[in-house]
Amino acid sequence: MTQTPLHHFSAAQIRESFVKGEYTAVAIAEYFLKRIEKHNQQLGAFLSILGPRMLLKAEALDRKRAHNKHLGRLAAVPVAIKDNMHIAQEITSCGSKFLHNYRAPFEATAVRLLEEEDALITGKTNLDEFAMGSSNEHSAYFKAHNPWDLNCTPGGSSGGSAAAVSARLSLIATGSDTGGSIRQPAGFCGVVGYKPTYGRVSRYGLVAFGSSLDQIGPFATSVEDIALAMESIGRHCPLDSTSLDLPAESYHLGKNLKDIKIGIPRHFLENLKPEAKAHFEENLQVLRSLGATTVDINLDILKYSIAVYYILATAEAATNLARFDGIRYGIRAKDAKTLDEVYELSRKEGFGREVKKRIMLGTYVLSAGYQDAFYKKAQKVRTLIIDSFDQAFASCDAVAMPVAPSSAFPLQSINDPLEMYLQDIFTIPANLAGLPAISVPSGFDSRQMPLGLQLIGPQMCDVPLIQYAHAFEQATQFTKKIPPLFDGLTS
Repeated sequence: MTQTPLHHFSAAQIRESFVKGEYTAVAIAEYFLKRIEKHNQQLGAFLSILGPRMLLKAEALDRKRAHNKHLGRLAAVPVAIKDNMHIAQEITSCGSKFLHNYRAPFEATAVRLLEEEDALITGKTNLDEFAMGSSNEHSAYFKAHNPWDLNCTPGGSSGGSAAAVSARLSLIATGSDTGGSIRQPAGFCGVVGYKPTYGRVSRYGLVAFGSSLDQIGPFATSVEDIALAMESIGRHCPLDSTSLDLPAESYHLGKNLKDIKIGIPRHFLENLKPEAKAHFEENLQVLRSLGATTVDINLDILKYSIAVYYILATAEAATNLARFDGIRYGIRAKDAKTLDEVYELSRKEGFGREVKKRIMLGTYVLSAGYQDAFYKKAQKVRTLIIDSFDQAFASCDAVAMPVAPSSAFPLQSINDPLEMYLQDIFTIPANLAGLPAISVPSGFDSRQMPLGLQLIGPQMCDVPLIQYAHAFEQATQFTKKIPPLFDGLTS
């Protein structure tokens, strides 16, 4: 009888097989390290691979099991970390030349919690520089590629994490979602991506892009594994002032959708292309077949969300990135002779084009004479968006939307910045309102590229939202699909 290859296992199955003694943690670590070594050059998912660290942890886990000690929720599960989250004593580059030599002196809370649950950290994944982008083309090192078609983008900014999980080089990965940077790559790569309620997962140790928008969340091959990851990292952190002071939650799956109302913002979605619209309607029919009722809701104000987001996010980015001055850490220009030149030349050499563009835009909207016209007005509209969601949730339990206007597009095919920004039109609203949102694989388009369904819930309704997504997943089974290029029977 042919043995099932380990990359066909879910994270929950890997843990179970390790606990039962069917595999050692070292064997699991070696298997996935071989997959990374074999496939990463063409995929570009990892910026660094932490092989020795992973194997040391695996050896310790095997000793722990041999002595019948308690094993964590993620025991022996390979987990990749987006390279804007700190792992103590490892490089955190943020996909930027500016931080190519920055070795983190402390651990991000999310990483610490994963390791406390006995996860095996595989490496740091590729991303758009400082998480600014929707295609992973703005990494300062190399592009990541979509495992379903290597000529296409895996999405961004967390494209490396999505590609790593999709190609089964890791079974779980972390991402950061500022305007859709978990959900859009998950949709493009045919995996599950989850953005928790703002504050549910600590941002301590995450290099900030937009502090009021950023949220750490997991990628996984199944909704069950998303729940497993959230049980591990969804905990209060006293080191993060925005962390919700709430107890950890248990994600009991298996709930049906009877008596659940799903809100559909039809006017906001009226410009969907015919194929995308037809696919979305098929997804709604699946939800109805599971007992849910669909109701029309008014979220027309979301048409302003792109404009609001790119004012607020760039303003926060300009403020957060002011710390990169060439003095305290990162690149320091060798030719600088004065303090002003240290600032100017270090940033000129260290930052890429997209980062410079967003810093300039953010500085502009915060400048004297423009703050009232842009920044303060955007904050007022953000409040109206939050109010509109509150009104919508008075008549429904969750909102359904596509993840993106289309499936993954070819690399270097979008040169207009405004067209690229519109890739986030369906994901940005959840960040502006601080809502939990999940992307679940929902099928394939005519190009045989993955598509995703997005479900958005009220604040602090993370558990029921994941339960709804699990019911949809069980009815469709698209999460079991593996890209043919990466589905060999051996590593």
